[in-house]
Amino acid sequence: MATAASTLLGLLVALPLPLPLLAQQVQVSPATSPAQAGIVDVTTLAPDIALDIRYAGSDNFTGRVVPGYEAPRCYLLQPVAQALARVQRGLRAQGYRLQVFDCYRPVHAVQAFVAWVHDANDQIAKPRYYPNVDKRQLLDGYIAETSGHSRAATVDLGVLDCRAGSCTALDMGTGFDRFDPMAHTASPQISSVQKQNRQLLLDAMQAQGFANYPMEWWHYTFKPEPTPGTSYDFPVR
Repeated sequence: MATAASTLLGLLVALPLPLPLLAQQVQVSPATSPAQAGIVDVTTLAPDIALDIRYAGSDNFTGRVVPGYEAPRCYLLQPVAQALARVQRGLRAQGYRLQVFDCYRPVHAVQAFVAWVHDANDQIAKPRYYPNVDKRQLLDGYIAETSGHSRAATVDLGVLDCRAGSCTALDMGTGFDRFDPMAHTASPQISSVQKQNRQLLLDAMQAQGFANYPMEWWHYTFKPEPTPGTSYDFPVR
């Protein structure tokens, strides 16, 4: 008999993959700071969330610090941050902890990603992040010209298992930002344990209003977005 987890993941497989990151008509806010934009540091609401902000360092698909990331911090719009704090509290009660890879992303950081895709000579991170995908194809669903991250309503994250005292990352089948069909949330290529781990994250996030992007198990957007027509471009510092 199919489990609830396998049933839900099966439904995700059957659904067409939406492209929520396609270019949209959005305005860039003149805000020059989080306070002006109504954006908060998530750790002020949930200090035990583990921050692993990859674009503030070189451990990412570009192999270098991404423009716009001056510090490893997680900013989100107030209601989004509050929802994520509730997710953290729910998981903490079960012995788990959120591991956050990216939150608010400045517009010029997104533009830097697009420029990187068009640089065919820069392939230093290909073996780890996109070994099976031609770099030129990364604009087809993986990297976009506009992003929910710039609207401060999207977060990339995983889960740490802290039940034994020390915390270790749950096995999700792929690492963060692995551009590959195996990273699709409902990929049939992953093990039953990996499916259960993805389902744990999916259930926790959906319970607080976050929707998953099916091509990336780590990618969630709060719905409805508080400012769907507004992006932000101040640096993360």
